[in-house]
Amino acid sequence: MAWPFVKDVLDEEALIIRRAFQRERLFRDRSDPLAYDEDHLFERYRFSRDALKYLCRLLGPKIQHRTARSHALTVPQMVCVTLRFLASGSFLYSVGDAENLNKATICRTVRRVCLALKSVINIFVTFPGHRRLPYIKEDFYKIAAFPNVIGAVDCTHIGIQRPSGEHEGDYINRKSFHRINVQIICDANCLISNLEAKWPGSVHDSRIFRASPIHRTLSQGVLSGLLLGDKGYACESFLLTPLADPQTPQQQAYNHSHSRTRARIEMTFGLLKSRFQCLHHLRVSPPRACDIIAACAVLHNIAGLRRERAPTPVADDCLYL
Repeated sequence: MAWPFVKDVLDEEALIIRRAFQRERLFRDRSDPLAYDEDHLFERYRFSRDALKYLCRLLGPKIQHRTARSHALTVPQMVCVTLRFLASGSFLYSVGDAENLNKATICRTVRRVCLALKSVINIFVTFPGHRRLPYIKEDFYKIAAFPNVIGAVDCTHIGIQRPSGEHEGDYINRKSFHRINVQIICDANCLISNLEAKWPGSVHDSRIFRASPIHRTLSQGVLSGLLLGDKGYACESFLLTPLADPQTPQQQAYNHSHSRTRARIEMTFGLLKSRFQCLHHLRVSPPRACDIIAACAVLHNIAGLRRERAPTPVADDCLYL
């Protein structure tokens, strides 16, 4: 009657073998991302320690996990992981290796934080700006004595991976790249006052502007002021473009003042893409790319309003169009 004893021994040996082949759960040591010096934080996250704490307070109620089960990421870790992805423009697994996390965790975290940032876009991106209208006009006038200006408008192309589906051809721009055409209006301090991030790369700049709510607002005379645009736009009573062939000294002076004042939008593009390198090329679908662009616009304005250190701007002409 030794069979029960032998059966118990075999079961115990089988259990030992199964445990030997099981992968033990490993919880990595995640250090406090804010426990570094200012230069370290700026190089990796594009924000100072005080600004990172502000972002944590702003986004905490929207992104915080309900429990700490399975060693869930804290709010500072989630914010810093997302900022590292936006600032570096690297692959998700590269960000995961740097932050000691797996790719799936990085993907979920970036999505969660970007949606939280997008939800507050109406607070930080507001037209005509965060100052009173006379002060906005005065700031523009100080640049090159161009009166009554409340914003500079232009579009920039953001690269995306080739989308699937029947509308894939709509995202191919004039240089045969897959792009999203993003319209931005800025003030004299390079803060974004309006954002239209939903149009495929094949759509012309003037078409985007005519379909935007800002065009309807200005055409109805709700706001008193002018926008400055390049020659790709149609000249209207509220949108001035440069003269095609200036002859007189007055016309040349107009074009010179117009060019210097409108240059603020090119500077805004340069600062935005220098601060967030991911905008050079987004390896996501168009809807998710639009969410990331909106999140970057919110972060750009937060950095500007808090007077954060600005990275070296990159000329927008040097980027993919």
